[in-house]
Amino acid sequence: MAKAVVYTLMATAFIILFVFSPNKRHGHTRLGLSRRLGYKAPHFDPLVSRIERSAEEKGLSYHVDNPEHISYLPEVKDAHEYFDDEGNLNTTLRLMILFPLLDNAPKDGLISAKELGAWIGQQANDRLNYRTDKVMAWHDKNGDGAISFREYLPQFTEDDIDENKKGHGEAGWWMEQLNNADVDMSGNLDFNEFNDFLHPEDSDNEEIKKWLLREKMKRMDDDHDGKLNFKEFLEHAYNIYKSYAEFENVAALAPTAEDKFAELDVNKDKYLAVEELIPILRYLNPGELFYAKYFTSYLVYEADDNKDGNLTVEEMLNHENIFYNTLYDDSSDDDDFDDIHDEL
Repeated sequence: MAKAVVYTLMATAFIILFVFSPNKRHGHTRLGLSRRLGYKAPHFDPLVSRIERSAEEKGLSYHVDNPEHISYLPEVKDAHEYFDDEGNLNTTLRLMILFPLLDNAPKDGLISAKELGAWIGQQANDRLNYRTDKVMAWHDKNGDGAISFREYLPQFTEDDIDENKKGHGEAGWWMEQLNNADVDMSGNLDFNEFNDFLHPEDSDNEEIKKWLLREKMKRMDDDHDGKLNFKEFLEHAYNIYKSYAEFENVAALAPTAEDKFAELDVNKDKYLAVEELIPILRYLNPGELFYAKYFTSYLVYEADDNKDGNLTVEEMLNHENIFYNTLYDDSSDDDDFDDIHDEL
């Protein structure tokens, strides 16, 4: 208790000095990582996630995309401590509280990209698990902690299942996904398997990866031969890969289309099969964990004033708004991915 009081007093003193310092700079938010990095990033602050979830559970429309939209909800335990009398979240205080939680490997007064990435990755994982838990609670009719095909998709008849039609959204299409996720081949999906089923783009399951690529390839394979030639790769895949790769390696250009195609073409037959595209799947079908990685890079890029690859508490407070913005882009035209995701 004494330590908590001392820390609170130290934090308060630092905040007073910082807030009234003439050198304080509010960093502008540069949300345009790229067109495709407009997917909603995980909340940096778990308190914001708790508020958003509480509002959702009450049936409220509550979308937190910048600090001004974060509202106090009395149902969220201890939240009142961080809101002023006008209902505004004290993001400065929140960052001061969170900083030592991130600074832990090692505890050196700096937050490395690795420490920040681990934190944001955990927030993304928590969000995925929260969503899976909600869906599972709704569909697990017999309460056995697993989801059957019947429980999740009761609209399909026995005849539908027997016909096994594999058109998009048909019974056989769904059954293939369920079988891919059913690692233990029990016929039902436990929590982790159901998580993979609901969020295939974030799964490490090799069969799910291949299924995603087969679905993606249907939109890229112009001559319908089940693989990509160089022209198809160039027109449908390369620019997506390039936009991510160049952000990932700021100081280096992405390989040319010819070089990347040759690298992926393991058997040198001048075509790319599904298995050969797996190394770039995360670029073609990015999920929340992938965006979390890029949100980490974005935060370091924006807030690291001295460009040493680490963040100090002063740097974070200089740019506090960016830690409370999430990224959106409604202009995305990647309809094939949206179609798959909407079905799920």
